[in-house]
Amino acid sequence: MRRFFDLLEVSPLFDQFALHERLLKAVAELKFVEPTPVQVAAIPPALEGRDLRVTAQTGSGKTAAFVLPMLNRLIGDAVVRTDVRALILLPTRELAQQTLKEVERFSQFTFIKSAMITGGEDFKVQAAILRKVPDILVGTPGRMIEHLNAGTLILKDVELLILDEADRMLDMGFADDVQRLVGECANRQQTLLFSATSGGAALREMSAAVLRDPLHLQLNRVSELNEGTRQQIITAENIEHKEKLIHWLLANETYKKAVIFTNTRVQADRLYGRLVAEGVKAFVLHGDKDQKDRKLAIDRVKEGGVKVLVATDVAARGLDIEGLDLVINFDMPRSGDEYVHRIGRTGRAGAEGLAISLICHNDWNLMSSIERYLKQRFERRVIKGLKGSYGGPKNLKASGKAAGTKKKKDDKKKATDKKAKPAAKPTAKRPKNAKREAPSELVSQDGMAPLRRKKPDAE
Repeated sequence: MRRFFDLLEVSPLFDQFALHERLLKAVAELKFVEPTPVQVAAIPPALEGRDLRVTAQTGSGKTAAFVLPMLNRLIGDAVVRTDVRALILLPTRELAQQTLKEVERFSQFTFIKSAMITGGEDFKVQAAILRKVPDILVGTPGRMIEHLNAGTLILKDVELLILDEADRMLDMGFADDVQRLVGECANRQQTLLFSATSGGAALREMSAAVLRDPLHLQLNRVSELNEGTRQQIITAENIEHKEKLIHWLLANETYKKAVIFTNTRVQADRLYGRLVAEGVKAFVLHGDKDQKDRKLAIDRVKEGGVKVLVATDVAARGLDIEGLDLVINFDMPRSGDEYVHRIGRTGRAGAEGLAISLICHNDWNLMSSIERYLKQRFERRVIKGLKGSYGGPKNLKASGKAAGTKKKKDDKKKATDKKAKPAAKPTAKRPKNAKREAPSELVSQDGMAPLRRKKPDAE
């Protein structure tokens, strides 16, 4: 057996895994030199049949960490199957395509068959694929539910369930769909849950519901994420100033491919229009784009015909574009986890990258919170000739946030209260022992109720 491994030139580190020789042959064919930390940590317990909850950053090699143990479980001689044996759920079609490609590459020397079911494809064609009963089914929750409802998908014999990018599936509103699919896989023997972030309370609840006595593996301390990526901020006065900075960066930075993130579809379309008007070859990617446009955009960027992609977070999740080395946050992401996802597009697998965030006055406190979350301080940068009047808050709190925000709110509240309740006009003091005069009467304009006016006191 050792001789067989030597002939395949398999790294001793991969040799330590109890993988089938056909899988090791594929590893050698694909020129995998040594396993990544997430593979070293996750593959052995997964091979033992343990349920796993794994947190590992994008680009860390986590796909192979669950694909190899899955194939090892299913490997064997070709037999007629009556149902799907392994189900892999992912949040987007693009990520499903990448995962299916990895499954096919690692299973190339086996009899294992795999297929993909996602939205944007012909439903009847997919139903025909399901009738052939693939061993492994890769797909997105929404389309899976449609096939369940149509009776074209049966999951009662699924042995292994894998939830990849589980945090993003929750963010995209797939919680109910995922729970139903998990329920359909009631006879499963093993469940593996992977995410790029801790995911908060919602992911903890899902993990508790779907995993049985899981082993928790935390592979990415956020302070160590993307060590090969330089992280910078450039202050800006407003949106127009940000657009000028974008044009300068794309014209002067050295990069192969770039992604510019916005928080809204409207801003993505606006920026895309400005770039095209300036002669920049770019594509825009967001939730309003149909599947054909999304595929065209990603393919053109991957092929190198287009160097710049303007995208929102949901549309860009799961992107794996080789040579992507520049990420620009036109809008600051709303959380530390989302920032990690964005900059995870670059600096992958040890490569170098650059992440630049454009910061207006209303972005500063959010940027400061993300710095504290990552336990890092971003490099401050100024573009000569494009320096604006805003360079950050004049006064900072110990946390790094702008000082004086609370005082301004209190002052504003006082001013509002003062306006709502005007102070009574001061009245002259009546001299001691002075007699009180009877008030004179006036008639109101409508002639109905008398109005009383006080006579001035005598001096």
